[in-house]
Amino acid sequence: PSLTSREFLQSGAQDKPEVVLRKLFERLGSTYIKLGQFIASSPSLFPEEYVREFQKCLDSTPPVPWSTIRNTIERDLGRPIAEVFEFVDPKPLATASIAQVHAARLRPGGQEVVVKVLKPGVADVLDVDLTFLTSAAKVLEFLNPRFSRVSLVDVLSDIRKSMLEEVDFTKEAQNMKDFELYLKSQGIASATSPFVYTTASSKKVMTMERLKGAPLVDLKSIREITSEDPEAVLINALNVWLGSVLLAPSFHADVHAGNLLVLPDGRVGFIDFGIVGRISPVTFVSVEKFLQSIQLQNYDMMAKALVTMGATEYDRSENSKVSEIDMVEFAADLKELFEGLFNLDPQYVVRGRTDQATGQTILNATVEFDPDEVNNILLDLVKVTEKHGLRLPREFVLLVKQILYFDRYVQALAPDLQVLNDDRIELAQDAR
Repeated sequence: PSLTSREFLQSGAQDKPEVVLRKLFERLGSTYIKLGQFIASSPSLFPEEYVREFQKCLDSTPPVPWSTIRNTIERDLGRPIAEVFEFVDPKPLATASIAQVHAARLRPGGQEVVVKVLKPGVADVLDVDLTFLTSAAKVLEFLNPRFSRVSLVDVLSDIRKSMLEEVDFTKEAQNMKDFELYLKSQGIASATSPFVYTTASSKKVMTMERLKGAPLVDLKSIREITSEDPEAVLINALNVWLGSVLLAPSFHADVHAGNLLVLPDGRVGFIDFGIVGRISPVTFVSVEKFLQSIQLQNYDMMAKALVTMGATEYDRSENSKVSEIDMVEFAADLKELFEGLFNLDPQYVVRGRTDQATGQTILNATVEFDPDEVNNILLDLVKVTEKHGLRLPREFVLLVKQILYFDRYVQALAPDLQVLNDDRIELAQDAR
């Protein structure tokens, strides 16, 4: 049975405020679950204890009945479902707070696809809730100028824009089109993203090519599915992604292992472009210098890039200037932080399954990462920059998080690879 608001608050009386808030967000539904995920991915904007707690925010909701999903598909595409698809599996492949995904076959060619469908009412609820939160923030800033100094309205406006893009699948389809155009313009044939069937897609329904492959962390499956060297596949994935940061309109900002697939022909498939980052022209040069500084292990260059990129604190205070930042100390702190990044060990997990034909147990080793590990590194970076009076843009923090994911993959699957000193790791040098 559901709890009343009073019973819920009393049940969490012994919990810390951030725990109570996280549990409340999970109960309040899609808007607040997505808001919790935004907090978890924004250590430069929110207190550390809330960032850590909201890593636990569960994006899992019961699946919507197939009859409702079917109605959404037919209503949004404007055609009976039988005219578009030969078959749609009523059982979803995956479900989350805003959408669920079904396997299907297109008509008339029978292509295997996945259909991503927005859950009913989600967009309207998000719009109403976010409008209320933004209006409330404006009132708070008027009543208490302290909130103006932390740009509460700007933060919520950023949240609103990000969330509303996620519920407009035409935006995600455009992100994938931009990625494919980047690959084509650079002559890259070693990576791909799902083809979007526009005639079977809309704002609330997206029909995509179904890519079948092995997750990037599953070394055994990679070796079974392709003859390509796993280390070469990793280097290719990293180079493709790094190039997109500097040469594409947006970069994939959620490269956890489930969103990177190794295909049978050795290509890397990038899937799920719902969350992307965009580097502004002002930040672009600084990001390029930052990436170069990682490869060169030049921490003076890194410090200068970070100061140029996002130093908001000294911009807002008349008593604090760039010249007051101790660049030598800042570089030394960055060196201490980054030299410890590449000494962390991944966790290997061995699972067994029974072969139905032979009855034998087959063992499969995969690599798993503690999400707290990556987030701890991000929080440490934020602490170092804030110690020196700087605040980094959220988009940059998203970028660093993806770099850390790749570093974990490299350590796990190619431990002898020296990322910072390997000539095969490329940083794009050409301006967009």
